[in-house]
Amino acid sequence: MKTLRKAFVPLALLPLKHIVSAQKKDSIPLKVRAFFADKIPQNRDLNIEFTQTTPYSFSSKLQGSELPDQKVKSFQQIKAGANIYFIKNRSWLLSTALNYRYTGIDTEEPVISGGEKKNDYHYHSEALNLSYFSKLWGKTAIYSASISTDGSDQHFERVKGMVTASVILKATPKTKMLIGLAGIIDPSSQIPVLPVFAYESRFNNGWLLDVLLPQKVLIRKNISSNGRLSLGSEMDNTSFYVYRSSRTYEFRQLEINSGVIYEHNLGSNFIGTLKTGIRAIPQARAFDKEESFKDYIFQASFKPSFYFNVGISYNPFGKPRAK
Repeated sequence: MKTLRKAFVPLALLPLKHIVSAQKKDSIPLKVRAFFADKIPQNRDLNIEFTQTTPYSFSSKLQGSELPDQKVKSFQQIKAGANIYFIKNRSWLLSTALNYRYTGIDTEEPVISGGEKKNDYHYHSEALNLSYFSKLWGKTAIYSASISTDGSDQHFERVKGMVTASVILKATPKTKMLIGLAGIIDPSSQIPVLPVFAYESRFNNGWLLDVLLPQKVLIRKNISSNGRLSLGSEMDNTSFYVYRSSRTYEFRQLEINSGVIYEHNLGSNFIGTLKTGIRAIPQARAFDKEESFKDYIFQASFKPSFYFNVGISYNPFGKPRAK
């Protein structure tokens, strides 16, 4: 079950793209603009999406004891996000990211939420991001720092931080490459420091390889003047807070979505997205908020399921399409 956006591994990488994807043409160096320039931007200023999966079974353990196998009869999710930019110039970018997610889960028997088979979870996160652009060894370097909060519909729960440093090694019409490091300031994080690697390669047949490790590996192709098709896998996560016996627990679930993505430029900076394929969940745990992810009390192993996602975004900071 995404989104602890700033605390979980794949989303720790997203600010790197926010740095360069929504800038005005004269706001940052040419090579940085070229790195993520796209008619259909991969990051969205205002976005809302809905996800539905087919039923799937799972096995689980609570405090080390095996629980009977169960089935998730229904999983639904609504996500909404906004990225707002305050300062944009050649050297600095100051922005905020606001996110909300509703998750509805219907199981055969109660699992982690005190006697209820059907549960609704509300999660929100807010982040303030500051980025600085400079030169390192003759290459464009990007340094960023962010501070974020998250919580549920009942309480604010955590304050977290993140710092990144990355260098654009290459930015040509056919090949783009970025490397760096990200540090996550959060006691509950599984990996406090991780490498950053982004790579794009455009082939002569019109396909483009798009890699952002560990978040995604996709091949893309424009199939019309306003449409783009992508094939591959994306990593995502779901997290929310559970209140039980006067204690607060956090549930985190890692997801790998593999399949087909279709994006269409609807005009006036609106973009529609359809995604479908197979969702695998290699890791899902619940742990006391005061402990770390590795000190879990509940663990589940889920069977793959089919998923369907539809979304629409509005990009007022994006470059309007030429008439």
